Amino acid sequence: MKESIFSKKRILLLGSGELGKELVIESKRLGLEVIAIDRYEKAPAMQVADYSRVIDMGDKNILKNVIKQFNPDYVVPEIEALSIEALKELEDEGFNIVPNARTVEITMNRDKIRDLASKDLKIKTAKFNYVFEFDDLEKKSDEIGFPLLLKPLMSSSGKGQSLVETKNDLQNAWKQAQANSRGKVKGVIIEEFINFDFEFTLLTVRKESGENIFCLPIGHLQSNGDYQCSWQPIEIKESLIIEAKRMTSRILNNLNGAGLYGVEFFIKGSEVIFSELSPRPHDTGMVTLVSQNINEFELHLRAFLNLPIPYIDLIEPSATRVILSNQESKNPIYEGLTEALEFEKTKVLIFGKPVSRKGRRMGVVLSSNSDINLARQNADEAARKIKVSSNLKNIK
Repeated sequence: MKESIFSKKRILLLGSGELGKELVIESKRLGLEVIAIDRYEKAPAMQVADYSRVIDMGDKNILKNVIKQFNPDYVVPEIEALSIEALKELEDEGFNIVPNARTVEITMNRDKIRDLASKDLKIKTAKFNYVFEFDDLEKKSDEIGFPLLLKPLMSSSGKGQSLVETKNDLQNAWKQAQANSRGKVKGVIIEEFINFDFEFTLLTVRKESGENIFCLPIGHLQSNGDYQCSWQPIEIKESLIIEAKRMTSRILNNLNGAGLYGVEFFIKGSEVIFSELSPRPHDTGMVTLVSQNINEFELHLRAFLNLPIPYIDLIEPSATRVILSNQESKNPIYEGLTEALEFEKTKVLIFGKPVSRKGRRMGVVLSSNSDINLARQNADEAARKIKVSSNLKNIK
């Protein structure tokens, strides 16, 4: 039997959370070897990878040494908190950074991606400004107007984001942003609060040939910038979808790196407003594990491995709802799985995070149905059945 030409390919994953775990699973199905890297032990992707390491990914020398030690065919960043200097230098030395070091740098910093979209490419975004000293915050906030959103220039999953109603709220919001900032950048971005009608994610596959392939739009809801649920498809006017695709193509044609991108938009009336972009599988795209014939993780792999991507099709309308912890615990246990799995066409994915914290995402429910509203309802109700509890045996 002819050996798969990809059986000896090696991928090194930077960041080993729940999205990384699903990417590892799809990688193993293609016969790839995977090294999972993160800053803590027993991260979700480490549980299914061939090898793992715990390191400080923000330390340039440590990161470079580990990557050189494993000598992967592809370095696949799954988080923002890492040394971009290391990735740039490694790319110059011939390592394949997915999608490329420039794209990773631009998208890990809110100022760089906003400048590219708004100033260079003339794409509509919310009004925004950068602040690096607290003494400048009040004046620049007045220029934006209240209410406004205040975010760290670099963070993930909405951490450190605040809705600021008045000037009296600025100091607390500033402190929260600084405490949750990742990397060495300590500035914040303040942006116009848009009372949008809804928001959605446009998962887009950028092929090595330069072709952009679009998945059906995914609706989602967030709380404090963190994803809570998503569903595919979402009903949107065709003219708005066309505009979102046009804006996405302008950005990706500039970044020009093969892989999957999660591109977020606000819709307000007839306006399409660019929000965020991630050059990797997206939280809201977990719904594609059951909704599409090729899920977002396999699409990411096929894109940067330059494998064929036939027509992406919707299997059935589907929805997700996250499972959140309301307490801190080591090696938590999960109650209510039996009740949750009684719902038709419903799956539960427990991420396997070794520690739970209040508000931490510990799993997700996925549900499908010919009626998207029923799929959403089943996902919501099933998620409510599951409780993250302390494992009393591990409490000393």
